[in-house]
Amino acid sequence: MQQQENITPRGEESQVIIETRALSRVYPGVVALDDVNYRVYRNKVNVLIGENGAGKSTMMKMLAGVETPSSGKILLDGAPVTLNSTHQAEKLGISIIFQELNLFPNMNVMDNIFIANEFFQKGRINEKYQYSLAKSLLERLELDVDPLTPLEELGIGHQQLVEIARALSKDTRVLIMDEPTSALSQSEVKVLFKVIEQLKRRGVTIIYISHRLEELMEIGDYITIFRDGRFISERPVQDASIPWIIEQMVGDKKKHFDYRPAPKGEAILTVEGLTALHASGGYRLNEVTFSLSKGEVIGIYGLLGAGRTELFKGLVGLMPCQSGRVHLNGERIDRAPFQARLKKGLALVPEDRQGEGVVQMMSIQSNMTLSDFSLQGFRRAWKWLNPQQEQASVAQMVDELAIKVSDPALPITSLSGGNQQKVVLGKALMTRPQVVFLDEPTRGIDVGAKSDVYHLIGKMAQQGLAVMFSSSELDEVMALADRILVMADGRITADVPRHAVTREKLIAASTPQE
Repeated sequence: MQQQENITPRGEESQVIIETRALSRVYPGVVALDDVNYRVYRNKVNVLIGENGAGKSTMMKMLAGVETPSSGKILLDGAPVTLNSTHQAEKLGISIIFQELNLFPNMNVMDNIFIANEFFQKGRINEKYQYSLAKSLLERLELDVDPLTPLEELGIGHQQLVEIARALSKDTRVLIMDEPTSALSQSEVKVLFKVIEQLKRRGVTIIYISHRLEELMEIGDYITIFRDGRFISERPVQDASIPWIIEQMVGDKKKHFDYRPAPKGEAILTVEGLTALHASGGYRLNEVTFSLSKGEVIGIYGLLGAGRTELFKGLVGLMPCQSGRVHLNGERIDRAPFQARLKKGLALVPEDRQGEGVVQMMSIQSNMTLSDFSLQGFRRAWKWLNPQQEQASVAQMVDELAIKVSDPALPITSLSGGNQQKVVLGKALMTRPQVVFLDEPTRGIDVGAKSDVYHLIGKMAQQGLAVMFSSSELDEVMALADRILVMADGRITADVPRHAVTREKLIAASTPQE
């Protein structure tokens, strides 16, 4: 059995700070972890990788006290421990930065950093000390934000850095980072890596989950691979290679993508001078002009804050624009509300999956059909629901997107982050759109699931849909797009056809000009 290969040998106990033995976690209809033996090496960066649904996040939730095991043991420093809450785990020195942000948008940055971990003096919160410490933590992460800034005013990448600052504020021995760079720019990733090296020197053990393989090879000391809820392999990163990692992750499943251009039709979307202003001054979008044709795939590349998300929200009517024109099939729609634009054939897959993509209290099936219900696709009226058609359409979409689910009636929260993202993609496609906007569609998705999304984008183009997607990964944009728009400071700074694309050209155009 592969499971027996990673039980800690005698003499290695001092190197291992956390170990699980025969750990399992069973949800209704789903075995998330199956008899897993896993070990975490002291004062090292312990990389954990696997496809979405492999059990990585479930393991981390149990180590952080969010979930309890169905069976098996967790050992800390060689002694069994019971972790029934995050508070209990933090008392033992285990903290977690979740893949999905766990913050309070209606509070300021400082209060988010110290929530449930406040510093008291004479029975009152010492706000002066907390402000000073928060400012120091943010400066350490090179985030130039006043600690009293309302969190909701920050973009998702900056919010991710606030989440990291909160973890750093605690007396942590083991820090779990679940996809910490998924919303960060390349420069912010470098800052985070410097912080991780500092933490290692201070004796902090890191558990690091990411789907960016080059990133793992750069930062990791040990790598462990899960597949389908089971332990597969473990070895020092210096003895691993990217082909080996992919082979261990996907097994016999073939995952690759070959670019194949689709036949191009006439221009379906034209945008002229689209401009949106910040309430505090400055531009969200600055005179954005472009066109998109049927069967065309346009990639948008840019650094954090370049305006990619704002462009998508402006186009679908979720963000007000002060000037400019948007035409769909020759019809002007820039003054139409969001619902009307949805009915005319625009669809958006948002970057913030948890905040804007899914309704956590609803089932997988209900989430997937939510947009279509609003367009009366499955109903004549609320009283006349067609459950057979709904179930058949959902089953077809689950199959097409390779969503790992035993029953679509299960809660959306029973799925891994990557499979939730696929549900959000399915919800957009259920509206039968003409133009699809995908904002960071592979954020938090593993190498195998990425391939599924890539094939889906290619399939949509072959079917004549017009597709625009944003990505902070250069290789991804270059691999998928027929044409690349580069954005900086809310403007389009380059419009590059596929045959003329170079990394240097895209990077240069993405750098804001003083």
